[in-house]
Amino acid sequence: MELLSQISFNLQNGFDETVIDLTKEAVEKRIPPDEIMNNGLIAGMNVVGEKFKNHEIFLPDVLLAARAMNGAMEVLKPLLIKDGIPIKGKVVIGSVKDDLHDIGKNLVAILLKGAGFEVIDLGNDVPAEQFISVAIEENAHVIGMSALLTTTMPVMKKVVDMAKDEGLYGKIKIMVGGAPVSKPFAEEIGADAYSYDGANAVETVESFFREDS
Repeated sequence: MELLSQISFNLQNGFDETVIDLTKEAVEKRIPPDEIMNNGLIAGMNVVGEKFKNHEIFLPDVLLAARAMNGAMEVLKPLLIKDGIPIKGKVVIGSVKDDLHDIGKNLVAILLKGAGFEVIDLGNDVPAEQFISVAIEENAHVIGMSALLTTTMPVMKKVVDMAKDEGLYGKIKIMVGGAPVSKPFAEEIGADAYSYDGANAVETVESFFREDS
């Protein structure tokens, strides 16, 4: 559909006001909101994510596309809720306690939103207890943790241990990432997955849902 292609194209180029206007137009033309979301917005963000992964575009381009996506989703959200259209899943994300770095974490959050997930971003310096309490409160499917300092990585193990204590282990998937984090570390602490960049984080979260379906 031409209008959805226009939404995708303008989103890829970060034209947020145009994307919002076209989304409103699509709603007025009675295009189902899930079609607008999947074939317009998410289709556009998929291209953005792929281009970023291949170093064809850079972080500012991704941020502009994300702003367009978020603006359009504000238009669609009430309609999606009204129609009972489920989001793919909920992800709680944050940088762990005593770690104030959040550029990588922010990018992961943006790309996950762009892929159709609801993201609850706790920011940085997040204690283990908060990851667990918010995941329970929000009925989240995934906890994603980032660390850029080796000294803060033990918080990740604490979250995994608390998930076990709360009977959540295996029910909520736990993903870890960040410069000093590695796949062997993730396996050692009992996390479900290690993610090395934003695009891989989206692939990892999507794989969790394929496992569960």
